[in-house]
Amino acid sequence: MEKEFFAHETAVIDAGCTIGKGSKIWHFTHVMSDCVIGEQCNLGQNVVISPQVKLGRNVKVQNNVSIYTGVVCEDDVFLGPSMVFTNVINPRSHILRRDQYMQTLVKRGASIGANATIVCGNEIGEFAFIGAGAVVTKPVPAYALVVGNPGRLVGWMSEYGHRLHFDDNGIAVCPESHEKYQLTDEGRVIKLG
Repeated sequence: MEKEFFAHETAVIDAGCTIGKGSKIWHFTHVMSDCVIGEQCNLGQNVVISPQVKLGRNVKVQNNVSIYTGVVCEDDVFLGPSMVFTNVINPRSHILRRDQYMQTLVKRGASIGANATIVCGNEIGEFAFIGAGAVVTKPVPAYALVVGNPGRLVGWMSEYGHRLHFDDNGIAVCPESHEKYQLTDEGRVIKLG
């Protein structure tokens, strides 16, 4: 049976992995045991996917990214070049903590910029946008724009990746898609219609 994905000859794919149709795995990338890679994913050069990681459909992983055990990325997630996940909150070289890996969920459509760091155990909400170099130390709500170290919420983004500007009624319109969003009294953003 012919494989339905592309893997460069220098890529290493360990036993027990499931790799979806149309996915591409590039130079010097290592997909470790028991991973699930969805359809139409793109894993750039020098990427490491640790055991049991799950990537949804159409996840884009740029060069030099390591995705550690405990990370789950839903569909349409973008992981920028050299961004970092962690999976243990208090690592020490001399103490084995493999039974203490924390889960990090990156929800559908979220983007994480180049060189950002996601401290384990923090959920990244749907269509959130983590700026380049940001350090995420707490959960990020849907549509949030987070920048800086430590990461702080500075605004909101549309599903098309545009900064949202809310009127006096708490309504914003994406300039590209013309979809409408509402800023709720609880300080969260929801898409209307």
